[in-house]
Amino acid sequence: MAKAVWNGVVLAESDHCQVVEGNQYFPPDAINADYFQPSNTHTTCPWKGAASYYTLEVNGQVNKDAAWYYPDPKEAAQNIKGYIAFWKGVQVQT
Repeated sequence: MAKAVWNGVVLAESDHCQVVEGNQYFPPDAINADYFQPSNTHTTCPWKGAASYYTLEVNGQVNKDAAWYYPDPKEAAQNIKGYIAFWKGVQVQT
């Protein structure tokens, strides 16, 4: 089971992650939404499409844009549509 942890809190946990480019992408229903705030940040991947971000807030600490997802990915990345990946100090354990 994959688990994403930051600031001592489990942000996401699932047996149904997708691995893309070495990143674990968690299904949308695997996250603890209490810690996620939508961000206005967007980036573009040539083959996955436009990514959107979440800022994490745990115990009063903020980790800006530490999670990302593809709400409407290109055809090659449809398997991660809506799935969430992490960086910026979030530890993903498998």
